Amino acid sequence: MVKFLPLKEAVAENLHDGDSVAFEGFTHLIPTAAAHEAIRQGFRDLTLIRMTPDLIYDQMIGMGMARKIVFSYVGNPGVGLLRRARDAIETGFPRAIEVEEHSHAGMANAYEAGAAGLPCAVFRGYRGAGLAEVNPNIKSVTCPFTGEVLAAVPAIRPDVTFIHAQKADRKGNVLVEGIIGIQKEAVLAAKRAVVTVEEVVDNFDDLHPNLTVLPNWTIAAISVVPGGSHPSYTHGYYERDNAAYLEWDEIAADRDRFQAWMQKNVIESSAGDFAGRVEHLRKAA
Repeated sequence: MVKFLPLKEAVAENLHDGDSVAFEGFTHLIPTAAAHEAIRQGFRDLTLIRMTPDLIYDQMIGMGMARKIVFSYVGNPGVGLLRRARDAIETGFPRAIEVEEHSHAGMANAYEAGAAGLPCAVFRGYRGAGLAEVNPNIKSVTCPFTGEVLAAVPAIRPDVTFIHAQKADRKGNVLVEGIIGIQKEAVLAAKRAVVTVEEVVDNFDDLHPNLTVLPNWTIAAISVVPGGSHPSYTHGYYERDNAAYLEWDEIAADRDRFQAWMQKNVIESSAGDFAGRVEHLRKAA
Protein backbone atom coordinates (compact mmCIF):
# COMPACT_ATOMS: atom_id res chain seq x y z
CA MET A 1 0.00 0.00 0.00
CA VAL A 2 1.49 3.33 -1.04
CA LYS A 3 2.33 5.74 1.78
CA PHE A 4 2.34 9.54 1.67
CA LEU A 5 5.42 10.47 3.68
CA PRO A 6 7.78 13.38 4.26
CA LEU A 7 10.80 12.85 2.03
CA LYS A 8 13.15 12.21 4.96
CA GLU A 9 11.00 9.27 6.09
CA ALA A 10 10.39 7.95 2.58
CA VAL A 11 14.13 7.77 1.90
CA ALA A 12 14.97 6.27 5.29
CA GLU A 13 12.36 3.53 4.92
CA ASN A 14 13.29 2.50 1.38
CA LEU A 15 17.02 3.05 0.84
CA HIS A 16 19.72 1.09 2.65
CA ASP A 17 23.50 0.84 2.61
CA GLY A 18 24.67 -1.46 -0.17
CA ASP A 19 21.49 -1.11 -2.25
CA SER A 20 21.36 -0.85 -6.01
CA VAL A 21 19.43 2.34 -6.66
CA ALA A 22 18.19 4.26 -9.68
CA PHE A 23 17.50 8.00 -9.49
CA GLU A 24 16.01 8.20 -12.97
CA GLY A 25 15.11 11.16 -15.15
CA PHE A 26 16.05 12.07 -18.69
CA THR A 27 16.86 15.80 -18.97
CA HIS A 28 13.49 16.31 -17.29
CA LEU A 29 12.04 15.32 -13.91
CA ILE A 30 15.40 14.46 -12.36
CA PRO A 31 14.77 13.52 -8.68
CA THR A 32 17.27 15.97 -7.19
CA ALA A 33 15.49 16.44 -3.86
CA ALA A 34 15.44 12.68 -3.26
CA ALA A 35 19.15 12.40 -4.09
CA HIS A 36 19.97 15.25 -1.72
CA GLU A 37 18.03 13.56 1.07
CA ALA A 38 20.01 10.37 0.45
CA ILE A 39 23.21 12.42 0.71
CA ARG A 40 22.07 13.97 4.00
CA GLN A 41 21.38 10.53 5.42
CA GLY A 42 24.87 9.37 4.44
CA PHE A 43 24.23 6.06 2.70
CA ARG A 44 27.29 4.07 1.65
CA ASP A 45 28.35 1.39 -0.83
CA LEU A 46 25.54 2.11 -3.28
CA THR A 47 25.37 0.85 -6.84
CA LEU A 48 24.10 3.91 -8.71
CA ILE A 49 22.13 3.10 -11.86
CA ARG A 50 21.06 5.68 -14.40
CA MET A 51 20.99 6.13 -18.15
CA THR A 52 22.42 9.64 -17.97
CA PRO A 53 24.20 10.40 -14.70
CA ASP A 54 24.55 14.13 -14.29
CA LEU A 55 24.84 16.52 -11.34
CA ILE A 56 23.18 14.40 -8.66
CA TYR A 57 25.41 11.41 -9.33
CA ASP A 58 28.46 13.69 -9.47
CA GLN A 59 27.43 14.89 -6.02
CA MET A 60 26.80 11.40 -4.62
CA ILE A 61 30.07 10.07 -6.03
CA GLY A 62 31.93 13.09 -4.69
CA MET A 63 30.50 12.40 -1.23
CA GLY A 64 31.87 8.86 -1.33
CA MET A 65 28.48 7.12 -1.48
CA ALA A 66 29.00 5.00 -4.59
CA ARG A 67 30.64 1.60 -4.86
CA LYS A 68 29.71 1.19 -8.52
CA ILE A 69 27.96 3.10 -11.29
CA VAL A 70 25.95 1.53 -14.12
CA PHE A 71 25.28 4.04 -16.91
CA SER A 72 25.05 4.80 -20.61
CA TYR A 73 26.32 8.39 -20.62
CA VAL A 74 28.08 10.31 -17.87
CA GLY A 75 28.36 14.08 -18.16
CA ASN A 76 27.06 17.53 -17.33
CA PRO A 77 24.47 17.94 -20.14
CA GLY A 78 25.22 20.86 -22.40
CA VAL A 79 28.38 21.71 -20.46
CA GLY A 80 30.93 18.89 -20.35
CA LEU A 81 32.24 16.20 -18.05
CA LEU A 82 31.38 15.32 -14.45
CA ARG A 83 34.46 16.33 -12.53
CA ARG A 84 33.76 14.48 -9.26
CA ALA A 85 32.99 11.28 -11.16
CA ARG A 86 36.15 11.66 -13.21
CA ASP A 87 38.21 12.26 -10.07
CA ALA A 88 36.86 9.04 -8.53
CA ILE A 89 37.43 6.98 -11.67
CA GLU A 90 40.90 8.32 -12.44
CA THR A 91 42.40 8.85 -8.96
CA GLY A 92 40.12 6.96 -6.56
CA PHE A 93 39.13 10.15 -4.71
CA PRO A 94 37.25 10.10 -2.39
CA ARG A 95 37.05 6.34 -3.11
CA ALA A 96 37.55 4.08 -6.09
CA ILE A 97 34.38 3.09 -7.94
CA GLU A 98 33.54 0.26 -10.30
CA VAL A 99 32.25 1.29 -13.73
CA GLU A 100 29.78 -0.57 -15.96
CA GLU A 101 29.08 1.31 -19.20
CA HIS A 102 26.31 0.56 -21.69
CA SER A 103 24.70 2.23 -24.68
CA HIS A 104 21.38 4.03 -24.26
CA ALA A 105 19.70 1.19 -26.12
CA GLY A 106 21.32 -1.36 -23.84
CA MET A 107 20.16 0.40 -20.68
CA ALA A 108 16.64 1.00 -21.98
CA ASN A 109 16.24 -2.63 -22.98
CA ALA A 110 17.68 -3.80 -19.65
CA TYR A 111 15.15 -1.71 -17.74
CA GLU A 112 12.34 -3.05 -19.91
CA ALA A 113 13.48 -6.60 -19.24
CA GLY A 114 13.53 -5.88 -15.51
CA ALA A 115 10.05 -4.41 -15.68
CA ALA A 116 8.83 -7.54 -17.47
CA GLY A 117 10.44 -9.88 -14.96
CA LEU A 118 12.85 -11.29 -17.53
CA PRO A 119 16.45 -12.29 -16.70
CA CYS A 120 18.02 -10.43 -19.63
CA ALA A 121 17.37 -8.19 -22.60
CA VAL A 122 18.03 -9.32 -26.16
CA PHE A 123 18.26 -6.73 -28.93
CA ARG A 124 20.21 -5.52 -31.96
CA GLY A 125 23.03 -3.40 -30.65
CA TYR A 126 26.74 -2.87 -29.96
CA ARG A 127 27.66 -3.72 -33.55
CA GLY A 128 30.91 -2.04 -34.42
CA ALA A 129 31.29 -0.69 -30.88
CA GLY A 130 34.00 -1.52 -28.37
CA LEU A 131 31.93 -1.54 -25.18
CA ALA A 132 31.74 -5.35 -25.05
CA GLU A 133 35.53 -5.41 -24.75
CA VAL A 134 35.41 -3.50 -21.45
CA ASN A 135 32.02 -4.63 -20.10
CA PRO A 136 31.74 -8.40 -19.44
CA ASN A 137 27.98 -8.02 -18.94
CA ILE A 138 27.54 -7.47 -22.68
CA LYS A 139 27.10 -10.88 -24.27
CA SER A 140 25.87 -12.23 -27.58
CA VAL A 141 23.21 -14.85 -28.27
CA THR A 142 22.09 -16.56 -31.44
CA CYS A 143 18.42 -16.39 -32.33
CA PRO A 144 17.07 -19.97 -32.41
CA PHE A 145 14.69 -19.05 -35.23
CA THR A 146 16.79 -16.98 -37.63
CA GLY A 147 20.38 -17.66 -36.61
CA GLU A 148 21.00 -13.92 -36.20
CA VAL A 149 23.60 -12.96 -33.58
CA LEU A 150 22.09 -10.48 -31.12
CA ALA A 151 23.30 -8.54 -28.09
CA ALA A 152 22.23 -9.55 -24.59
CA VAL A 153 22.59 -7.72 -21.27
CA PRO A 154 21.33 -8.59 -17.76
CA ALA A 155 17.98 -7.13 -16.76
CA ILE A 156 18.19 -4.12 -14.47
CA ARG A 157 16.30 -4.75 -11.22
CA PRO A 158 17.12 -1.98 -8.71
CA ASP A 159 16.43 -2.48 -5.04
CA VAL A 160 14.80 0.95 -5.16
CA THR A 161 14.00 3.53 -7.82
CA PHE A 162 13.42 7.24 -7.19
CA ILE A 163 11.68 9.45 -9.75
CA HIS A 164 10.08 12.90 -9.79
CA ALA A 165 6.66 13.51 -11.37
CA GLN A 166 4.07 16.22 -11.77
CA LYS A 167 1.13 14.91 -9.76
CA ALA A 168 -0.22 12.17 -7.56
CA ASP A 169 -3.88 11.69 -6.80
CA ARG A 170 -5.11 11.00 -3.30
CA LYS A 171 -5.20 7.26 -3.98
CA GLY A 172 -1.47 7.29 -4.76
CA ASN A 173 -1.56 7.00 -8.54
CA VAL A 174 1.17 9.09 -10.21
CA LEU A 175 0.99 11.15 -13.42
CA VAL A 176 4.11 11.67 -15.54
CA GLU A 177 3.96 14.12 -18.47
CA GLY A 178 6.46 15.46 -20.99
CA ILE A 179 9.70 13.62 -21.75
CA ILE A 180 9.13 10.27 -20.06
CA GLY A 181 12.55 8.74 -20.60
CA ILE A 182 12.77 5.41 -18.79
CA GLN A 183 11.03 6.41 -15.54
CA LYS A 184 8.05 4.08 -15.95
CA GLU A 185 10.19 1.02 -16.64
CA ALA A 186 12.62 1.93 -13.84
CA VAL A 187 9.71 1.98 -11.36
CA LEU A 188 8.24 -1.29 -12.62
CA ALA A 189 11.65 -2.99 -12.53
CA ALA A 190 12.40 -2.03 -8.92
CA LYS A 191 11.59 -3.86 -5.72
CA ARG A 192 10.53 -0.52 -4.21
CA ALA A 193 9.80 2.88 -5.73
CA VAL A 194 9.63 6.35 -4.21
CA VAL A 195 8.14 9.27 -6.12
CA THR A 196 8.46 12.96 -5.35
CA VAL A 197 5.70 15.10 -6.88
CA GLU A 198 4.93 18.75 -7.38
CA GLU A 199 1.42 18.41 -5.98
CA VAL A 200 -1.40 16.07 -4.94
CA VAL A 201 -4.78 16.42 -6.68
CA ASP A 202 -8.14 14.81 -6.07
CA ASN A 203 -8.15 12.78 -9.29
CA PHE A 204 -7.05 12.67 -12.94
CA ASP A 205 -10.58 12.67 -14.36
CA ASP A 206 -10.03 15.67 -16.63
CA LEU A 207 -6.81 14.36 -18.21
CA HIS A 208 -6.25 12.44 -21.43
CA PRO A 209 -6.46 8.68 -20.80
CA ASN A 210 -3.25 7.95 -22.69
CA LEU A 211 -1.05 9.96 -20.35
CA THR A 212 1.49 7.91 -18.41
CA VAL A 213 0.01 6.96 -15.06
CA LEU A 214 1.83 4.72 -12.60
CA PRO A 215 -0.79 2.91 -10.51
CA ASN A 216 -0.46 3.08 -6.75
CA TRP A 217 0.43 -0.60 -6.40
CA THR A 218 3.75 0.05 -8.17
CA ILE A 219 4.87 2.64 -5.60
CA ALA A 220 6.01 2.33 -1.98
CA ALA A 221 5.98 6.02 -1.00
CA ILE A 222 5.07 9.45 -2.34
CA SER A 223 6.50 12.72 -1.05
CA VAL A 224 5.26 16.16 -2.03
CA VAL A 225 8.30 18.28 -2.90
CA PRO A 226 7.50 21.33 -5.07
CA GLY A 227 10.54 22.18 -7.16
CA GLY A 228 12.03 18.78 -6.39
CA SER A 229 13.71 18.29 -9.76
CA HIS A 230 15.71 21.56 -9.76
CA PRO A 231 18.00 22.36 -11.57
CA SER A 232 16.34 20.13 -14.19
CA TYR A 233 12.81 21.08 -15.20
CA THR A 234 9.30 19.81 -14.65
CA HIS A 235 7.06 20.16 -17.70
CA GLY A 236 4.22 22.56 -16.98
CA TYR A 237 5.73 23.85 -13.73
CA TYR A 238 9.16 25.42 -14.22
CA GLU A 239 12.01 25.62 -16.71
CA ARG A 240 15.49 24.17 -16.64
CA ASP A 241 18.01 26.23 -14.66
CA ASN A 242 20.77 26.39 -17.26
CA ALA A 243 22.90 28.71 -15.12
CA ALA A 244 23.09 26.08 -12.37
CA TYR A 245 24.55 23.53 -14.77
CA LEU A 246 27.20 26.00 -15.91
CA GLU A 247 28.02 26.93 -12.32
CA TRP A 248 28.36 23.28 -11.33
CA ASP A 249 31.27 22.80 -13.71
CA GLU A 250 33.27 25.37 -11.74
CA ILE A 251 32.12 24.14 -8.32
CA ALA A 252 32.96 20.50 -9.00
CA ALA A 253 36.38 21.33 -10.46
CA ASP A 254 37.81 22.04 -7.01
CA ARG A 255 37.57 19.48 -4.19
CA ASP A 256 37.39 22.06 -1.40
CA ARG A 257 34.85 24.24 -3.19
CA PHE A 258 32.75 21.15 -3.86
CA GLN A 259 32.74 20.19 -0.19
CA ALA A 260 31.83 23.72 0.90
CA TRP A 261 28.96 23.90 -1.62
CA MET A 262 27.61 20.52 -0.56
CA GLN A 263 27.73 21.48 3.10
CA LYS A 264 25.79 24.69 2.52
CA ASN A 265 23.36 23.63 -0.20
CA VAL A 266 22.71 19.99 0.65
CA ILE A 267 23.79 18.96 4.16
CA GLU A 268 22.46 22.11 5.84
CA SER A 269 19.48 22.40 3.49
CA SER A 270 16.15 20.55 3.28
CA ALA A 271 13.57 19.39 0.76
CA GLY A 272 11.48 22.43 1.58
CA ASP A 273 14.11 24.73 0.10
CA PHE A 274 13.45 23.54 -3.45
CA ALA A 275 10.26 25.56 -3.86
CA GLY A 276 12.19 28.82 -3.48
CA ARG A 277 14.89 27.76 -5.89
CA VAL A 278 12.46 27.45 -8.79
CA GLU A 279 10.29 30.51 -8.18
CA HIS A 280 11.95 32.62 -10.87
CA LEU A 281 11.82 29.65 -13.25
CA ARG A 282 8.08 29.26 -12.69
CA LYS A 283 7.56 32.83 -13.80
CA ALA A 284 9.65 32.16 -16.90
CA ALA A 285 7.62 29.05 -17.70
